Amino acid sequence: MVSVRLGSKPDSFQLQGQKWVCPSGLPSDIIVEVGDFYFHLHKFPLLSRSGLMEKMIAEFHAEEGAPCMLHLHDIPGGAKAFELIFKFCYGVRIELNASNAVSIRCAAEHLIMTEDYGEANLIDQTENFLKEVFSNWKDSIQALETCEDVLPQAEELGIVTRCINSLAIKACADQTIFKQTKTSRSTALWNGIEAETHKTRCLKEGWWHEDVSFLNLPFYKRLLSALEAKGMKPEGIAGALIFYAKRHLPGMTRHSTVVDSAKPTSLTELDQRSLLEEIVSLLPEKKSVAPAKFLLCLLRTAMILQASAACRETLEKKAGAQLEEAGLEDILIPCMGSSAETLYDVDCVQRMLDHFLFVEQTALASSSPGIFDDGHVISNSPSLAALTSVAKLMDAYLAEVAPDANLKPPKFQSLASAVPDYARPLDDGLYRAIDIYFEAHPWLTDSEREKLCRLMNTQKLSLEACAHAAQNERLPLRVIVQVLFFEQLRLRTSIAGWFFVSDSLENSHAAQQGRLPAAIGGKNDDRPSLTDVSEGEEGGQSVADDGEMRLRLSELEKECVSIKQEIDKLGKPKTHAWNIFPKNFGL
Repeated sequence: MVSVRLGSKPDSFQLQGQKWVCPSGLPSDIIVEVGDFYFHLHKFPLLSRSGLMEKMIAEFHAEEGAPCMLHLHDIPGGAKAFELIFKFCYGVRIELNASNAVSIRCAAEHLIMTEDYGEANLIDQTENFLKEVFSNWKDSIQALETCEDVLPQAEELGIVTRCINSLAIKACADQTIFKQTKTSRSTALWNGIEAETHKTRCLKEGWWHEDVSFLNLPFYKRLLSALEAKGMKPEGIAGALIFYAKRHLPGMTRHSTVVDSAKPTSLTELDQRSLLEEIVSLLPEKKSVAPAKFLLCLLRTAMILQASAACRETLEKKAGAQLEEAGLEDILIPCMGSSAETLYDVDCVQRMLDHFLFVEQTALASSSPGIFDDGHVISNSPSLAALTSVAKLMDAYLAEVAPDANLKPPKFQSLASAVPDYARPLDDGLYRAIDIYFEAHPWLTDSEREKLCRLMNTQKLSLEACAHAAQNERLPLRVIVQVLFFEQLRLRTSIAGWFFVSDSLENSHAAQQGRLPAAIGGKNDDRPSLTDVSEGEEGGQSVADDGEMRLRLSELEKECVSIKQEIDKLGKPKTHAWNIFPKNFGL
């Protein structure tokens, strides 16, 4: 911290209770009242340095023999600042530093301590010192914090603006230059070797976030405006806001690694709500400058603090636009209020998902009009990865909220159906969520089960999911038949592919055998060759594989016939869709 000493005389003044006295032997002829303190001083040192004191002393009228009594209750900085000022007037040594320079400068302006009342007066002295303060990062921050106590006068003198501009310039400056300047000031000689007197950290992006996070909100907003005016990127401004929010808002550090030294906030709930709404309004418009995890945590806090609807809507849109970056724990937002029906706020997630899909489709339509093929995104589209990630996230979310007994089928169906079918390479996650929902809601009617099962594509289930679904008693019989039917089709395709490969191999072997000589060594030997033996072994293995696959296919057909008989026993009406199964299942 930079500092300077003014004056040369030793301090001989004494504080007796609430009274300052000068034990010089000369009786005091003036009493200055500042707040609760009384200063018993002498007229000449004061009026020789202060235009206001000269005027007040000249205008004072009292009875003969009564002391001159002056009141300075409105002096900036109060009694603490006036203590240093009257000592300066007496030539006593005082120390100027970043903590008191602003208040003394404002008090000197109030007392009219210009060069007209003595050379090297206090206004010029403090102005010169403030220039040194503004050249130092830490001192500028400390000086700006002290402006709160003398805010009107500090604003009039432009001290607040100068502090903020000096901070903005340093935060936007080249980090390498700032590091070299900082290091060059902190070196010393030790045994003839140049060494650093304290640790110098490698300055990286956002090094200034913590230092300015202690500023009050009005100063902080002005600093961000100055940073933006001087070319700070939106990522830097968003990073500073993230740190500021985590410093002052409760609950924001639960899923983050912010500095542990953050003290619990002393703000009231109303102040916290206002602060949150201000932070949201200050977030840059550019997408992805703030992580989705932070935005969703901010949204959860906004719901707890009952922030305005506009604030919550803004956060939902910002988080929804980059929903592919979120994790399951981020979107598990509890329902707030006594009228909440479900444990988690499914409607909020639905709105964020709808906004994500709207943004993605708008971007695709504007950037690449031909990127859609029959309503599907082409596989090499850059947006397909984001859609697939969100589809996987939604399937996990549905599985998490499915056990909630109060979650109605329409809400479950609406959230599941919002994701396009082409965004799911496999429907295993959706099948798992539906199965959990059926288990937690055993009172669902057959029609409701049928409607929810139509959400998934049985042709996009893996072998493991098909095996589970074929034995799942919670599924409607029609769905089980579909699963078995498509598994049979897959086996038919596998067998057809195997026959094609087998025929190709046999034709290749036959062609190779036809090119061989009829006899080797001039004799036609009836013993089988090594090639014949090898072909015989492969043929035996192929026959065994063929038999095993045919046996599996036969078992599947028997299961399908058994299910068909069960359906007939239940008296189900035989619609056209069911009547086609016997024909398709025939070998």
